[in-house]
This record gives sequence, structure tokens and C-alpha cells, in this order.
Amino acid sequence: MFVDKATIRIKAGNGGNGAVSFHREKYVAAGGPDGGDGGRGGSVVFVPQDGTGTLVDFRYKRKFAAEAGQPGGAKRCFGKSGADCVIPVPRGTLIYDDETGRLMADMSGDEPFVAAKGGRGGWGNSHFATATRQVPRFAKPGVPGEERTVRLELKLLADVGLVGFPNVGKSTLISVVSEAKPEIANYPFTTITPVLGVVRVEEGVSFVMADIPGVIEGASEGVGLGHEFLRHVERCRMLIHVVDVAGSEGRDPLEDFDIINRELQAFNPELAARPMIVAGNKCDLATDEQLEAFAKAMEERGCAYFPMMAAIAHGTKEVVDCCARMLAELPPIRAYEPEPEPLPDAEALSGREVTVTCHDGVFFVEGEWLLRLMQGINFDDYESLQYFQRVLQSAGVIDALVKAGVAEGDTVSLYNFEFDFVF
Repeated sequence: MFVDKATIRIKAGNGGNGAVSFHREKYVAAGGPDGGDGGRGGSVVFVPQDGTGTLVDFRYKRKFAAEAGQPGGAKRCFGKSGADCVIPVPRGTLIYDDETGRLMADMSGDEPFVAAKGGRGGWGNSHFATATRQVPRFAKPGVPGEERTVRLELKLLADVGLVGFPNVGKSTLISVVSEAKPEIANYPFTTITPVLGVVRVEEGVSFVMADIPGVIEGASEGVGLGHEFLRHVERCRMLIHVVDVAGSEGRDPLEDFDIINRELQAFNPELAARPMIVAGNKCDLATDEQLEAFAKAMEERGCAYFPMMAAIAHGTKEVVDCCARMLAELPPIRAYEPEPEPLPDAEALSGREVTVTCHDGVFFVEGEWLLRLMQGINFDDYESLQYFQRVLQSAGVIDALVKAGVAEGDTVSLYNFEFDFVF
């Protein structure tokens, strides 16, 4: 079964809680705090995988979660980090944030993508010992892991895409020039899923060809199967437009050619501008007048035209050789650039609820919205840090700290970020 869309829920592991513990040893009256840190939660990681071209597995499993980090222990023992949840996806899969529609990653290369980061482990009480606070009886809890719904969309990686009306010979062509074995029969919509085949031109020269089914008039608006599969030609570096020049299905070949081009334009204007050659199939069934008229029309339109009879491999070599020459000069398969996650306007966050608690002089600030915001902040970047400071001011976090009794020099803890309070 071919599935090229899926929506799943992913959850990274929570960080383990820090431990509250004190050193106990014979003849040592006051050993001091020795609580260890909690382990980091596992992340959810997508990895590209070859050998599969469908998202069908995600129809049956829609929730994925990484392991949580273990809590810290006594004697400064750190908790074990949680294992990552590794999710293999077909190469060419696009990953979107389902809530915002933001493109997060294009799994076309070899690099894995961390879609949900595991929470940081909490600090044990050994971190909070100072000259004035020698017996801290508190520790930091682990930070929750990121959680989101992502939408997966597969766009096949192919150099050449075959387009044309059903039953014009696209499947026959790909079966002749490659090792692909699509279903071939004399009726429309024999091919109901995209088919990939590797075309070997000569030693060291090859390319990937994709047979895209279901493109008919109205395909860009959802008619036939084209609406579902036109996206798979968006990455193609060039197109082969296969036309039944004999009109054996009762259609006019030139009209078919114009209709398909209009559908490509309507679906994505970039497709209409994609380099294209025309393969006139079923020449053995056409009259000399039909062959001459179609060839003349292609010449008038400035299209490279190749007559062929795919069923007996006549003329297919010329088509393949032309593709190889054009591909040698064309840019590589398109990769989509991820979109950066936008930061909300600082003023728009005013009035959000936060909780401020104090333990042994350390002020802990918590809030679900604050945690989500901090996961997108780069604290090593000056501008990002300045933005975060504006948020604390406009959202009323500073006022809440003052109301809770914070003083100059007190330690303020915001999940995995700490600072000394300054008026």
C-alpha cells in the first residue's frame, strides 16, 4: 500500500528530578549535600532511510515517545539519560509542525533531525550549597520534554518525472528503460501509485525516473488521482511528457499535450517552467499525417520531440540519451529549506500566568507558556537573550518576583536557566 501523508504525535522524554541527599559517613558530623542530577530525557529523532517509499507504517502507529531520564541519587550519582526514540522515514519526507504549518525538516540528505528535544535533568541539592546556605533541602525537578504533532509528507526523489494522460505508455517506458516492474494493462489508471526506476545510461551514468499516475484534466483540482500524486514531480529536475500520438483512446494528442501543461501550471507554476521533452508514443498506430502534424506542432512550440514505440523499445534510447545530456547541466534535486520558528511578540505575552516559589533563598519561576518559550530561546545569542528579557518584563514575571519578595542578588531559577536578580 502506498501512503504519502501521515500525521503523528511525538513526545520527548522528561528530564529526571534532581535528588535531595546529604552525605552520611561515620565520624563525619556534617557531610553536606550530595544529591545528584537527574538524567536528560530522550529526544525524538527522524532519520532518512532508503529502500522504502511509503509512509504506510504510520497508519497503524501514530504515537511515539522517548524514554524519560532517571532521577538523581545520593553520593552525587547522576540519573541515567533516557534513550532516544529513533523514527526512520523514507528519504524525501518533509516534516511539518501540524499546529503552525511550519516546515521543520526535509529528510533528503543523510543528517538526522531532532524533532522534539528531551528535557534537561534537574539539579541535585549539591548545586545549591553556598556559604550562607549550607543545608539546601531542595532540588530542581526535571524539565518536561517537548511534545508536538507533526505532519509527514513524502515527495519522491527523482531526476526525471513522467507525465501524461493515463494509458499513453508511461509505465511501458519506465519498464523498458529501467528494472522497474509496474503493472501494465490496456486500461486507464492501471498505475495507481508512483513507480521509481533507475535508468542506467552507461558506466557511471544513471538517473532515477518516476512514473506519476493519474494526471487528467482537472487533476490540479482533485479530479482523478493526479491531485494526490502531482506533488511527487515537484522535486524532479526535468519532465518527460508522454503523448499517444495515434489518439488510440479517442482523444486528440495535441489537446492532451495542452491539457496536461495547463494542469501542471495550475498545480505549481514552477512545474510548467521545468525543462521538458516530449515522447510521442504508439507511433506504429498513427498515420503519417498524424505523425507529421504532431511533430510540426511540437516544433512550433519549441519542444524537443522524440517519436517512439515503447512496447518494442524503439526510440527509447534517444529519449534516455537526451535526458542524460540535459541532467548533466541541470541543478541537483531540489531540497526544501526549513523555516525558522518565529518568536512571539513580547507584548503579546503580557498577563500570562506564572508561579513563583521560594526555597532557601532561591526563587523558582514556572509556567507552561514560559517553558515552551524557553525551548526556542538561544541563550548564547545576545539578541535572543535581549528578547527574553523583554518578555520577562512585559509578561509580568519581574513584577511577580518582586511581589514574592525577591531581593538584589537573589538567585532566580527558570527551568534550565538561572540568573542573579538585579533591580
